[in-house]
Amino acid sequence: MMREPIFLKGVCKDYLWGGQKLRELFGKESDSEILAESWELSCHPDGCSVVMNGADKGLTLTEYIEKHGAENILGAHCGRMENVPLIKLIDAKEPLSVQVHPDDAYARTHGDANGKTEMWYVLDAEEGAELVYGVNRELTREEFRAHIEDGTLEEILNYVPVKKGDVFFIPAGTLHAIGGGILIAEVQQNSNLTYRVYDYNRRDAEGKLRELHVEDAIQVTNLVPTVAEQSCCNMADMETPWGRSRILCACDYFVAVQEWVDHRVVRAGSENVYHHFLILEGEGVLETGGNVYPLKKGDSVLLPPIKGDYCIDGRLSYLSTFSLDAEEIENKIMEE
Repeated sequence: MMREPIFLKGVCKDYLWGGQKLRELFGKESDSEILAESWELSCHPDGCSVVMNGADKGLTLTEYIEKHGAENILGAHCGRMENVPLIKLIDAKEPLSVQVHPDDAYARTHGDANGKTEMWYVLDAEEGAELVYGVNRELTREEFRAHIEDGTLEEILNYVPVKKGDVFFIPAGTLHAIGGGILIAEVQQNSNLTYRVYDYNRRDAEGKLRELHVEDAIQVTNLVPTVAEQSCCNMADMETPWGRSRILCACDYFVAVQEWVDHRVVRAGSENVYHHFLILEGEGVLETGGNVYPLKKGDSVLLPPIKGDYCIDGRLSYLSTFSLDAEEIENKIMEE
């Protein structure tokens, strides 16, 4: 069983709506002028995280898992690389396209392994920032198509103001868009399957309009208004002996918890569960297997299943993500 934490280098994306905050706030590096996303934990073919420490430094995370075995790195409750969540930092200087993702069943009938359910945790938002979350009234598919074709889609979108600390659960089928001036940590299924519906008539670096996927979107979009505060999202916020803990989301695909640590915390490891830590603020150390590993803002760390305890010490805040069998979620998140 692996004991060494795996420090990961994210994959940077230069989508045209991005900005500079991932460089300025998290120290991310890219040769591109624009830095829109950093894929901090990813086994996806469109961008795979890279191991930064140990004897296997330089391997992609996919190569590392293939070398050492999925159960040793991910644990029995995750099982396969296809089940590893994709975790991103997203800097939306400009609005993202209005889009929707399919569920697993639709994706698999169209040649993809997974649909895409996701969670957004707002790290920062400029004054007046808002995002699109579903539709503002119930529609038929014919009405939805008509609004797309005649350029009046914005009339039926549900706009939600956002502030730092907000959490949004985005089930597959929910029409959505991150607005300009928003910085987000996203946890999602291992998928890059997106159906764009509307993109403000923007053109890419070559002057071309970006592709839309209207027919697929019409088939998969939930055309009934979606309640922003889901029962599986933003479940608890509690004081702890070491600081504070907030359960952001627990769904069939992942559990996400934000931790604030002011004092040393010792946790029992599990032989069946990995943990991924994305450091959002501050600095500290991770102690496991008799070794001490420094942590700083922007670090992405995958801790494989371990038999013993691990410890986090310092003054820092981090997003902790893991995967569980559905029936074990409630017990595990209460331990967190």
